[in-house]
Amino acid sequence: MSLPNPDLPTFSPERKIRVRTALISVSEKSNLIKHAKALSERGISLISTGGTYRTISKSGIPVRDVSNLTQYPEIMDGRVKTLHPVVHGGLLGNRDLGSHRHTMAEHKITPIDLLIVNLYPFEDTVAGDTSYDMAVENIDVGGPAMIRAAAKNHAHVAVCVDSEDVKAVLSELDDHDGRLGGHLRRRLAAKAFSRTAAYDAAIGNYLTRQAEEATPAYRTQAGILKQAMRYGENPHQSAALYLDDPACPGVATATLHQGKALSYNNINDTDAAFELVAEFGAVEHGAKPAVAIIKHANPCGVAIADDFLTAYQNALACDPVSAFGGVIALNGPLDAKTAGAITKVFTEVIIAPSITDEAMAVLVKVTNLRILSTNGLPDPSRPGTTFRNVAGGLLVQDRDNVSITVDDVNIVTERQPSKQELTDMMIAWKVAKHVKSNAIVYVRDGATAGIGAGQMSRVDSAQIAARKAMDAQEMAGWEIPGTRGCACASDAFFPFTDGIYTAAAAGATALIQPGGSIRDAEVIEAANEAGLTMAFTGMRHFRH
Repeated sequence: MSLPNPDLPTFSPERKIRVRTALISVSEKSNLIKHAKALSERGISLISTGGTYRTISKSGIPVRDVSNLTQYPEIMDGRVKTLHPVVHGGLLGNRDLGSHRHTMAEHKITPIDLLIVNLYPFEDTVAGDTSYDMAVENIDVGGPAMIRAAAKNHAHVAVCVDSEDVKAVLSELDDHDGRLGGHLRRRLAAKAFSRTAAYDAAIGNYLTRQAEEATPAYRTQAGILKQAMRYGENPHQSAALYLDDPACPGVATATLHQGKALSYNNINDTDAAFELVAEFGAVEHGAKPAVAIIKHANPCGVAIADDFLTAYQNALACDPVSAFGGVIALNGPLDAKTAGAITKVFTEVIIAPSITDEAMAVLVKVTNLRILSTNGLPDPSRPGTTFRNVAGGLLVQDRDNVSITVDDVNIVTERQPSKQELTDMMIAWKVAKHVKSNAIVYVRDGATAGIGAGQMSRVDSAQIAARKAMDAQEMAGWEIPGTRGCACASDAFFPFTDGIYTAAAAGATALIQPGGSIRDAEVIEAANEAGLTMAFTGMRHFRH
């Protein structure tokens, strides 16, 4: 590797370059003819490759085949066509250096001033059902090499990696008599390097998964900008939303039917709500209607019922105070009756797989309400990775994508649960998975009765959940609290018997927890003495 040349001029953002020659090589060709025609009409000579060349040539637009430029044919089924000194010399040659100009003239290297490339669709290929060999075949080599060459030499070359870039280039060419300024070239270069980095990240992550390597030596994550935001969690923090799986139904890929763009906190809460209701399955696949109400990323009410209106009313009854200004998620189509009930309480966001026309007619009257549809539910068992920044590093782990069924639980007490207790235990367990630790969830008759979240002590969480249930009882005018005869879920084991006694005092008759404490025997004995039934799951769901 040679050292930088001290005689190189300093890059100047104010300097403009004239565009005389453009090389176009694109996999996605929807705008190809439009762009080629626009460039040709501006007096720019075109060079192209393979299928791109054939498409442009058939349209009657003057274009030169890259094989004619290199005097070397495409070989190996098109794998090798632009990996040639004439191409890369045209992209990398420094027009300000006499030695570079001499070399280009000596070897008949045409300067390339503009590069337009989009890459083989590797990300789309592996997002679908494809073979390993087909995935590897869709790894672009020549495209990224050209992009990086042009981006490095942005003092003299502009590079476009998507259609929006070409629009910007055409506009500036018109504004500056066929020239491009340094500010645009530098911005395009930054985007180009980011694109190749994201492309390589997708390839590396795919091959890592195929190799079943849990802790690769290098970890990469990439995304495509979906939305720039006014600010993040707080006004002094900048923020944006990026897509990393455009095929996954969820808040990032949802259609916004009404209301202004979602904020950072809106998106965080909406994701928490939608991921929670997804645990109960889709109505279209036979699941019962489920509704989750979220505030500050924690559930404040969750219920399943025979219809969405009842599920919503039962979820709201758990904590109507916290539900004010919350996010509501459904696991099926939102209907007009449920929409009407929702409009009676101030709500920030509603998200559902679909929304009926009748429901939209009701909701459209609430101008500040954001309404999202997703055309499906995310799969709770899908693989994935979560990231968290720490000082000087990055914590990486698999998604918590494991669920249990009734057959997976182990009843460890003398008393067996009733059918309803077992149903409520399973619902409570699903909800507890989505509550910040320490988490305690009370459920009765398919609806949460009290939720205690994010406490340093599990006993505190149990007491808070019970107090919430008593508050709800008072507001609704019920004779007994919703925790009377309920099931109680704990996201991690009860380390002492005090948590058991607290839950029993709240009215719980059934408990579900991971088990695994050194005091499990004492906890089981306490449950037996209180006449409770208790199940161990063998797994925990910490959510910090």
